[in-house]
Amino acid sequence: MFLARVEGSVVATKKDASLSGRRLLLLRPQLVDERNPATFRQGQNTIVAVDTIGAGEGDMVLFSQGSSARLAADLGDCPIDAVIIGIVDSVDVLGRQIFSARSP
Repeated sequence: MFLARVEGSVVATKKDASLSGRRLLLLRPQLVDERNPATFRQGQNTIVAVDTIGAGEGDMVLFSQGSSARLAADLGDCPIDAVIIGIVDSVDVLGRQIFSARSP
């Protein structure tokens, strides 16, 4: 599992039939900064993921990639590589909270 921030959505009117009705979101991975573990640094790439839980823009989410992504929420027949599996409430690193969904 990985952490990411939802940066937007993706609309594809023509797609594999098994993806019909599935929401696609654009994610930016969030990595704990090695130099300053009290902060995140953004990943360089973005990822398109199927949203199975109702995440929204700006949310911090958990996502899974690879073959394990198809194990979530009846996605076994979908040609996907990433799926959102949770909305994050908080992240603690080395005993210090570095993210809270309640903080502005």
